[in-house]
Amino acid sequence: MIMQEEYSFNSADGHSVIHCRKWIPKGEPVAVLQLVHGMLEYIERYDEFATFLAEKGYVVVGHDHIGHGHSVASDDELGVMTGVHPSDDMVEDIYTHYSITRKAYPALKYFILGHSMGSYMVRKFLSVKSAYIEAMSGAIIMGTGQETAATCNGGLAVIKLISLFRGKNYRSTLVRDMSYSAPYKKYDCLGKDYGNSWLTKNVEEVERYYHDKYCTFLFTVNAYKGLAEAVKYDGTAECVAKMRSSMPLLVVSGDSDPVGNLGVGTTAVYEAFRKGGIKDTTLKLYKGDRHEILHEMDREQVFADLYQWMEAHR
Repeated sequence: MIMQEEYSFNSADGHSVIHCRKWIPKGEPVAVLQLVHGMLEYIERYDEFATFLAEKGYVVVGHDHIGHGHSVASDDELGVMTGVHPSDDMVEDIYTHYSITRKAYPALKYFILGHSMGSYMVRKFLSVKSAYIEAMSGAIIMGTGQETAATCNGGLAVIKLISLFRGKNYRSTLVRDMSYSAPYKKYDCLGKDYGNSWLTKNVEEVERYYHDKYCTFLFTVNAYKGLAEAVKYDGTAECVAKMRSSMPLLVVSGDSDPVGNLGVGTTAVYEAFRKGGIKDTTLKLYKGDRHEILHEMDREQVFADLYQWMEAHR
């Protein structure tokens, strides 16, 4: 059995207590991976992958974002982010967890993986915290996409208008539905058809997801604002320019993932990194896989590929 530890730290939002989990290998650890989860989920969903890596000697850490999982005081706080710029708070929390873990394992190679919303936060983190993470050995950008500034500005304008009349903690199905752009239309996005879910072809995992209270809440408009602001920033040349050019990056997704516009947006992210001067950038698209490649039918191959990439960079 792989040992696990739970711990916490105070969030940058000024009131949340961030719940953390660590998977600890039996023998001498060989490297560290920090996981950054996506929207409407929590770090325990990564147990299978984290255990796989821990069995190979990796220390794996992760935390539940503000408004997610066990980082809330009550279920009413699920999906709630109160900060003026919630993505700044999430990025700061990622850095806090990095600092805690780096202090505990100063000699080990250190990797970070961000999935979905977590991928956008990690991209921002790698940019705005570049001067403070020289020890980072590589980053895996998973389930990500690229949106235009016009698309983000349109969403932010609607969010601002709703916030003005309903308040920033209003939960809007309109904003949720707006986030499901054209590539989502071929899939079920609301848990009504498990076999055609945008998440994964793994029906058992989809059913488990939609029966989990930590995955089925609705974001407040302020939480959506935080996500939209990060997506907008990540699409700028400034974001890439501030990243360390020597940082190894693996951009990975399913080629049927609507978040990455069925591979088109994911490829655009890869090309932006390359154009921005990050030469050690690799793109991997899994044929037929949807959004959650760590829960897909071919996840064992995905696990092995991610492990091999990290091994090649440590």
